[in-house]
Amino acid sequence: MTEDRTPRPVPQGRLTRMLRLGGLAGGMGGRALAQGARQLATGQRPSAQDLFLTPANAARLAGQLAQMRGAAMKMGQLVSMEAGDFLPPELTQIMARLRADADPMPPKQLQAVLDRAWGPGWLRHFARFQVRPIAAASIGQVHRAQTRDGRDLAIKVQYPGVRDSIDSDIDNMGLLLRIPGLMPQGVDLPALMDEARSQLHAEADYLREAAQMRLYAANLAGRDEFRLPVPDDQFSTADVLAMDFIDSRPIEALSDAPQATRDRAAHHLARLVIEELFRFDLMQTDPNFANYRWQPDETHPDGGRIVLLDFGATRGFSAPVAPRYLALLRAALADDREGVRRAAIDIGYFRDQTDAAHQDVLLQIMDLAFDPLRAGGIMDLTHSDIPRQVADLAMQVARTRTRAEMPPPEILFLHRKIGGLYLLLSRLRARVDLDALIRPDDLAQMLQARG
Repeated sequence: MTEDRTPRPVPQGRLTRMLRLGGLAGGMGGRALAQGARQLATGQRPSAQDLFLTPANAARLAGQLAQMRGAAMKMGQLVSMEAGDFLPPELTQIMARLRADADPMPPKQLQAVLDRAWGPGWLRHFARFQVRPIAAASIGQVHRAQTRDGRDLAIKVQYPGVRDSIDSDIDNMGLLLRIPGLMPQGVDLPALMDEARSQLHAEADYLREAAQMRLYAANLAGRDEFRLPVPDDQFSTADVLAMDFIDSRPIEALSDAPQATRDRAAHHLARLVIEELFRFDLMQTDPNFANYRWQPDETHPDGGRIVLLDFGATRGFSAPVAPRYLALLRAALADDREGVRRAAIDIGYFRDQTDAAHQDVLLQIMDLAFDPLRAGGIMDLTHSDIPRQVADLAMQVARTRTRAEMPPPEILFLHRKIGGLYLLLSRLRARVDLDALIRPDDLAQMLQARG
């Protein structure tokens, strides 16, 4: 998973990280000024967006954020998620790197982190400790180990300085993202920064993640279709999260399984997202494929369990969100366009005063998304043309409006999960029985039982 990444030390200290971002901003600005001067000399009138959003600048931005990791990288991920449909293709493609693996830290820095967490000589507790990480992301990297008493563990180690630099990283990234042309008009950058700050502080507390993992497991008690790791208290701290290692395969391995196995897994995954919103009010909002694994059942060739990983991005929603989505669903199934519009305004997709033409395009997108639900029956995600049609309409919005309107950050996280689920089920070439999954009365009962 991280074999093609070069280990790089994580920059530590607020001043060091500020200088990195400041140098990046200054370099981008200097190159833009030079390019602008050259174009003006030839009689051209360059726009700020064309000068700043060059492929070279986008590559430097994504590369530097991937090296810095921590809040800087997370902020880049959120920008990609928030404004992806409105960014130039070159920037969108390169920013996608931030949703993949990060650069791992070198062994010497790893040892220093574990010395602080466990004390010098910690290696005596282990029969085996794999120095090369099996995964590396924005906040930390994961190692496999076996204790002297035979426990197989996955150990997530937080990058040094991440927690202490969250606030300054977010503030400095805010200055960087205010460079003309980097962000579309209409993106609520202060709200995005506040959301990033809140999420990062939560994700950087590994003891909180362990508690969230246990709470999520309690919601799934008795559900044999899922398996979650169990935190190991002996080796878990605020900076290190140890849990039992679950031997499993990438979820994409299911794409070669019998159709019935794929469909059954797809049903469980889709049902889980519904329950996260309407029953649990607890959603794991990072749909990275690496957070889902498959554990085959050796006694039943067509059986197995879905392994769920990474609960740092687990969150609830404000009280009105689920009821408003239920209202949106009821209106859509009844083909009540005005009801859909009112529910969309309540959720925050647009305002009552938003230009009517823009509202109409967004309502067309919703109509496309809900069309399979109105049709009912089995939806084959392998052959669905809906994502392309939605993308075409989104590009129409980007071309025709000077100002993009974005829903509240918590809605973006919900979209992120639903969009990731759709991509996963498409990858599995699965079929989903919509009538069995989505019944408004059942969702209402979930809400009522939740209280």
